[in-house]
Amino acid sequence: MNVLMVYPKLPVSFWSVEKLCRIRGEKAVQPPLSLLTVAALLPREWSIRLVDMNIRPVSESDWEWADLVMISAMFSQRSGVREVVSEARRRSKKTIAGGAYPTLLPEELLDAGCNYVVRGEAENTISLLLKAIAGENSPKIIESAAKPNLADSPVPRYDLVKPGDYAIMSIQTSRGCPHNCEFCDIVEMFGRSPRYKEPGQIAVELDTLRETGFAGSVFVCDDNFIGNRDRAKNILERMIAWNNAHGNPFSYLTQVSMNLGHDIELIDMMTAANFGDLLIGLETPDLRVLKGIGKTQNARESMVDAVNNIKKNGLTVMASFIVGFDHEDEHVAEQICSLVEQTDIPIVVPNMLLAIPKTQLWKRLEREGRLINVRDLPELTFTEINFKTMRPHAKIIKDYRDIWTRLYEPSRYLARTYGYYTAMRPTRRALAIAKGERPPPERNVARKLSMNTFRDIKSLLFILWELGIVSACRGQFWRQILGMMRNNPSRLRLYLDKCAYGLWLAEMRNLVSSRADIMTTKCRAGSGSSTSAA
Repeated sequence: MNVLMVYPKLPVSFWSVEKLCRIRGEKAVQPPLSLLTVAALLPREWSIRLVDMNIRPVSESDWEWADLVMISAMFSQRSGVREVVSEARRRSKKTIAGGAYPTLLPEELLDAGCNYVVRGEAENTISLLLKAIAGENSPKIIESAAKPNLADSPVPRYDLVKPGDYAIMSIQTSRGCPHNCEFCDIVEMFGRSPRYKEPGQIAVELDTLRETGFAGSVFVCDDNFIGNRDRAKNILERMIAWNNAHGNPFSYLTQVSMNLGHDIELIDMMTAANFGDLLIGLETPDLRVLKGIGKTQNARESMVDAVNNIKKNGLTVMASFIVGFDHEDEHVAEQICSLVEQTDIPIVVPNMLLAIPKTQLWKRLEREGRLINVRDLPELTFTEINFKTMRPHAKIIKDYRDIWTRLYEPSRYLARTYGYYTAMRPTRRALAIAKGERPPPERNVARKLSMNTFRDIKSLLFILWELGIVSACRGQFWRQILGMMRNNPSRLRLYLDKCAYGLWLAEMRNLVSSRADIMTTKCRAGSGSSTSAA
């Protein structure tokens, strides 16, 4: 059996960082870990070819070679997956779709022409799928109510991709989240009891990834890495030992909940394991809204204190916020911006609320008769609210735009970045040297050595040109460079990395502004999506 795995193209978004990838000669951010995992579950005698359409299109020879087409897709790839299914159907290729989008809306994929849709996780559905492929009278929707034990999850097939094509690589240590946020689909798909791989499995996956020759950033793409803190600590202990034994070839980034900010021991373990960036859903500073949406973990203790604890102890917060919640304060944009500026968070992910199918929010809005445009779910950064809002829709769009405009004004962004990294403690190595103690092993040796490569030199020269020569903020940039060298030189690399990210975010700021103009025009024209439930 020749299996063609296809990952549809992702739209331009906050996360696509296309400018940074172009600068470094990379083609996409990260590989499709879902397909790499599924590939490892398929029969060994099957031949597998993976085409990530963010790297290249599906070729004529790919189509001719394939006996079976397997697709994984998120909601943001909705249009792309339909195009792939349509082409496969035109060529009479049997097609299977899985992932978040097919799991939550399987009927749409069947209507589009898929032969089978897989709902849920591959580890406990792959045997059902193989029986369906071999049989004639199998159900079109393949699913299992049970949640698989991740001890049964295989090492992903990293050999199916070229690591050099990607900015980062990916592993996963757990699925699920103990929290019950109304708007989130994680609980619906993976449950509220986090399930973890064994520490030994993680070590084997890191060995396999290292054998590909990759060295750099690895995204631990858990729904909430600290969902079970004891299990997370066990994995961190194994990662620390693995890193030290192999010369620290990787740095890590992941997703966590805000309560990490009140667990200094866990923060310290994460920095010891070479974690750096953390995506945290702060969502809103409005405590009443947080309690209303079930995000009570963010309402128990001070957000400012949590962020400052994480910052001072060596980790970078990437904060996600949402506008459009019921009963939110009309000054929510100002509140969000003030919180960000008070804590100097460099990278912020502003969003407008989207009712994702099958979530608690979706079900509530459906009961209240407030869902609209349900057949036209939007894409990531350019989300259009798909329900009747409590506040005027046009005002929510304006708040969304204002957040982007204010936070990513280049001078403000540079100031926050400088403030964040001057407040961060020096690296462990720098602290030890300052005390006259024997320093710990160099962190991320492989990546540091690669600074002499053409790719890294090109990136550095681009940053210096764009921010130090061309930018209207060049004076501020050079002053901050000198300040970092004087006040916290061991964090200079992190500062420069985030300065580079700001170049992409400045582009996104303009794109968001243009998109907001379009959405506002639709509101003024009286389209259904502008309706208020107030």
